[in-house]
Amino acid sequence: MTKDRKLIIAGNWKMNKTVAEAVDLVTTLKRDLADVKEVDMVVCPPFTALCEVSKIILDSNIRLGAQNMNEHPNGAHTGEISAQMLKEFSVRYVILGHSERRADQGETDELIARKAQAAHAAALKPIVCIGETLEQREANETEAVLETQLRGSLAGLTAEQMTETILAYEPVWAIGTGRTATPEQAQEAHRFIRSVLAQMFDDTVARRVRIQYGGSVKPDNARDLMSQPDVDGALVGGASLEARSFTAIIRNSI
Repeated sequence: MTKDRKLIIAGNWKMNKTVAEAVDLVTTLKRDLADVKEVDMVVCPPFTALCEVSKIILDSNIRLGAQNMNEHPNGAHTGEISAQMLKEFSVRYVILGHSERRADQGETDELIARKAQAAHAAALKPIVCIGETLEQREANETEAVLETQLRGSLAGLTAEQMTETILAYEPVWAIGTGRTATPEQAQEAHRFIRSVLAQMFDDTVARRVRIQYGGSVKPDNARDLMSQPDVDGALVGGASLEARSFTAIIRNSI
């Protein structure tokens, strides 16, 4: 099956890389991926490295993403970063609702929806993360959890905004554990997500939205995952911290 949705592969560096290390990594990626046109490539460094990374990739085929943002445009929100602050560094994408923030910071679907709306208001493209825990999967609750998260986290978005939103299905049990959903499990979840989008919006929107897979993506499983009809890319964690492995994931996906 040929997909008309362009693959999008993003590296979520999480709380890793000093500014100097970030510069080294993205300089290598810029060189090694200069010829890639088939994939939208995004790097998401920590806030502290956005400025310097932005300077390096400004004239390249790599785009800049942030790992989070606040839902307010400004104000008394100590320690927070707004969409407009991100845009100063030419950020184009922002990860919202990552399972680690849902778990560690108690982020709710309602909060993520407000952030997604704020991102669109600032012309940023949100990468909205959803996914079930191992306990939920073993209890056969995967689809119920995904539908609840989709309806809650995307509430208030228009059809046009939805087509400019990236979804990332990240089974929590596969993040950083070395366990990966099989290509068939990933496809099953992605197909279900697309069916919910069709109910929430319409078939046209559902067909256009790109859905990434996230959860221990590596060079040796990238091709099988990306070849699934409803898998449109990857949100890569640990393997994005090393230029060789991130480059291999992208090249193996083409």
